[in-house]
Amino acid sequence: MKKLAVAIAAAAIAVAAAAFYFTLQQRETLDTLLEKARKGNRFEVLVAGLNSGNVPVRYTCDGEDVSPRVEWRGLPANARSLVLICYDPDAPRGTFVHWVLYNVPPGLGGVPENLPKTGVVEGVGLQGVSDFGRLGYGGPCPPSGTHRYVFIVLALDSELGLREGASAFDVLREALPHVIGYGEVVLRYSRG
Repeated sequence: MKKLAVAIAAAAIAVAAAAFYFTLQQRETLDTLLEKARKGNRFEVLVAGLNSGNVPVRYTCDGEDVSPRVEWRGLPANARSLVLICYDPDAPRGTFVHWVLYNVPPGLGGVPENLPKTGVVEGVGLQGVSDFGRLGYGGPCPPSGTHRYVFIVLALDSELGLREGASAFDVLREALPHVIGYGEVVLRYSRG
């Protein structure tokens, strides 16, 4: 009986340790992954022709809610694919992801405006699921105040082995060992 109690206690400790380890892994949050991704050569990114200012209404929930054109210049020569993530660090419950695009060919020079909200965008790349729970871009729609919208582009030395529909967390976790450069633009938006 005593051996059974010891075995049960040991199993409980093992389960608790595994849960604690899983919690620590999950604490590697989207924010920490985004911070770690800012490494390597810096290059220029433009969103709808802007490198600062406000998100044009067309690209928000108050407008047509279409994805903006995003361009890049000065990529590292050995870039093999790109990742684009748009997020709001000022959301009430923490960082909110508006767009995840990956395995983008660097030679495109940019992604066009108004991408379809599908997992595979022919000739452009794969789209992930935003925090709206949908594939593709979901524009700024802050509940109150002015929020920042960060468009970060990561240059990678390889493509990612992910299928369409991945989360920003999974894309970043897979991309981190391959980041060789980045560029970003911070735009702002407030409603009404």
